[in-house]
Amino acid sequence: MDLSLAQVPQGRVHVIAERCKQCNFCIDYCPTDVLMYSDDINAKGYHYPIVAAGKETACIHCRFCDLICPELAIYTTEVTTETSGGD
Repeated sequence: MDLSLAQVPQGRVHVIAERCKQCNFCIDYCPTDVLMYSDDINAKGYHYPIVAAGKETACIHCRFCDLICPELAIYTTEVTTETSGGD
């Protein structure tokens, strides 16, 4: 296997703040510690997760947060980067 060709996927975190009930699962189980709680609260009175400062590109699109959230309040999408072909 040529490790120089291996790429770690990059993801983008999306939060539906009004669905969050501050269960802490997404923050506890994120392997790259991308998430933290917002200082703001939603209409239900809960702090919802946001991407921590400086961690904007740290999401590896593992989807743990998608799978563990009981309220379906968070999900990730894969970020694709275009490489120049030069042809």
